[in-house]
Amino acid sequence: MAEAERIIGTPDTPDDGGERTATPGPAGPDQQPAPDGRRPGRGRRIAVLFAVAAFAYALDLVSKMIVVAKLEHHAPIEVIGDWLEFHAIRNPGAAFGFGGAFTIIFTLIAAAVIVVIFRLARKLYSFPWAVALGLLLGGALGNLTDRIFRSPGVFEGQVVDFIAPRGFAVFNLADSAIVCGGVLIVLLSFRGLDPDGTVHKD
Repeated sequence: MAEAERIIGTPDTPDDGGERTATPGPAGPDQQPAPDGRRPGRGRRIAVLFAVAAFAYALDLVSKMIVVAKLEHHAPIEVIGDWLEFHAIRNPGAAFGFGGAFTIIFTLIAAAVIVVIFRLARKLYSFPWAVALGLLLGGALGNLTDRIFRSPGVFEGQVVDFIAPRGFAVFNLADSAIVCGGVLIVLLSFRGLDPDGTVHKD
C-alpha cells in the first residue's frame, strides 16, 4: 500500500533528494494553519471526495440496472447512427474488455485501489485531487459491485458494459469515471500538485 501511495504521488516524508522543494498550494481561507498548527479544510475535501464517488457510483449502478432490465438480450439501440450504440454485454475482464482470463486478479486490484484511496483521504487537502480520487473510487466501486454480486459467482462476476462507440471497445460509466479520474491525476502530477495541497517545483 505504501508503494501504491508513493506512485500516486502522496508525500509521506519530505523530499530528501534535493531535486524538488514542496511549497504550499494556492492560499485560501481554508488552507491557513490553525493556531495549533493543523491545517483546516481536510473535512471539506473528504466530503467532496465521497460526494463525487457516491454520484459516480449511483449513476453507474442505476444505468446498469436499466440496461439489464431493458436492453440485455435485445438488439442494440442506435444513439448516433452507427457511430454510437447502446449494446449490452457481460465483460469478465478489465475496463474495455481487456484481460478476460484474469477476473479474480482484476477484482483484487479494484479492492486494493479502494483501500489506497481511503488511506490517501487522511492526507487530502486538495480540491482537484478530491474530485479525481472520488471519480476513481466511484468507478472502482461500481465495477467491484458487479464482480461480487453478478454471475457466475462471487469475485468472478461479469461487469455489465453497454456504451459501444464504432470501432472501439464496449464500456460503462464506471470505466469512464476511472479514466477521467486517472487523466486528472496525471494532469495534477504534471503540475506538481500533491494530494496534501503542496506544489512541487523542479
